[in-house]
Amino acid sequence: MEKLRLASIFLCLCSVSTYAGRAGPAILASKGAIWPKPQLQNVSEDYFVLLPRAFAFKASNSCSFLTSALERYWDLLQQNSARLNQKLAKFSEQTGGFLGYLGELEVNLRGACVDDEYPSLSMDESYELWVTASRAELQSETIWGVLRGLETFSQLIYLGEDGLTLRLNATTIEDFPRFKHRGLLLDTSRHFLPLESILQTLDALAYNKMNVFHWHIVDDESFPYVSQSRLGAYNPHTKVYTPENIQTVIEYARLRGIRVLPEFDTPGHTSSWGLAHPELLTPCDQLKTSGPMDPSREETFEFLQSLFSELRGVFKDEFIHLGGDEVDFSCWRQSENISNLMKDLNISSYEGVESYYVQKVVDMAEGLDYKQIVWEEVFSNGVHLGNHTLVHVWKSWTDTIKEVTSAGKQALLSACWYLDQLASGGDWTDFYLCDPMDFDGTPEQQERVLGGEACMWGEVVNEYNVISRTWPRASATAEKLWSAPSGTYKLDEPSSRLEEHTCRMNRRGIGAQPPNGAGFCD
Repeated sequence: MEKLRLASIFLCLCSVSTYAGRAGPAILASKGAIWPKPQLQNVSEDYFVLLPRAFAFKASNSCSFLTSALERYWDLLQQNSARLNQKLAKFSEQTGGFLGYLGELEVNLRGACVDDEYPSLSMDESYELWVTASRAELQSETIWGVLRGLETFSQLIYLGEDGLTLRLNATTIEDFPRFKHRGLLLDTSRHFLPLESILQTLDALAYNKMNVFHWHIVDDESFPYVSQSRLGAYNPHTKVYTPENIQTVIEYARLRGIRVLPEFDTPGHTSSWGLAHPELLTPCDQLKTSGPMDPSREETFEFLQSLFSELRGVFKDEFIHLGGDEVDFSCWRQSENISNLMKDLNISSYEGVESYYVQKVVDMAEGLDYKQIVWEEVFSNGVHLGNHTLVHVWKSWTDTIKEVTSAGKQALLSACWYLDQLASGGDWTDFYLCDPMDFDGTPEQQERVLGGEACMWGEVVNEYNVISRTWPRASATAEKLWSAPSGTYKLDEPSSRLEEHTCRMNRRGIGAQPPNGAGFCD
């Protein structure tokens, strides 16, 4: 009876805590605030009114690349125009702070406008933006800066308190990214994601000023890269990415200033490779399975040479992610061929076998003029890596990133941004409080941290929930990698901006989940 009474009290307390609280949204959304936050911004309470169908971008230097960007952002401005234009006659120009109607934005691309240019690690994404009584101009040296500036300009626009007008406050901005590499890893092996989901992800990346789509395209479960997969995919006819699909993704990403980084992880995570090519994997009869890639067979490396040569012609980025994590040594321990290899090469450990394999793959990529990214185990196991190789840190990170950068290597961080570790709403704050520079390193070491990635592994997401599970949680990573460090852990201000940004993404067709609890979008 006592247990029952206590249980009743507990239920009552839960009921009170669930329903108690003030009316209205948990977090009041900002108006016309930018995500990720610009480096330098001065904003006035005075404002312009924008009539979407009367507004135009005016470009001083144009090519089809720039034209497509201007058209895309002009279309975004039109989303609410039909509803608003019917009410604009009710707007009073006598409203305090009204500066006039904004009819155009001059877009000044100071550098060359090149139609076939691809984004890269070294691209310049800086821009300046003025929206004042005397000047409305976006200026950048590069097309990449123009893209980021257009996104910022589009975010300045908000629905006025009168509910009748689109407004933007007088603003000046000088902006640039804190880190060069700001990415999202998306796993399309454990659950196949259709092309539509990938393109929608690329849109969301652009809305958050992220610039790398890390395509974890294959893994143990499936090999949906079509030309080599044969029987390696869930369905070799429909659950694959054709060459045309891949080129669509690369071009869609390019036009949004996003690099497409392919990952083909070996020697582990390769079970699906063996469905079409069982000779690639180490036999493991006692365990009734196959193990990692078989480094005792020269045919294994001949196959990889052929595959990587093909990939060099398909993907445009200068980097390839070679993986190298979580290698299970069970089958290697039972393989006579591996034992003989170890004797012949005087290798004393299975970590040494892994290092032998990975070293050959790294050298192979070097020979194909590929720069490499590897998971942290490759570094920890002593593989010889050039200083241009990036070490991707995903475990207990502060000590590892210190070791990596102390050795003169460049690093990427993902350890604290694993989006597949699902929690209830509001867990974006955990990601937001992680900063890549929070380790004990010299200024020279910190300069070797080039950025990081949020990771959405595919065990518990598919095409029906991947967008809502990723966004706006990945937006927290986006701001940590773009914006200047805040120097404070207070979350009221970013919570308000993220509330607005989530609604903004929703209006643009991105099914981002609520970030902060109860609320609504205008």
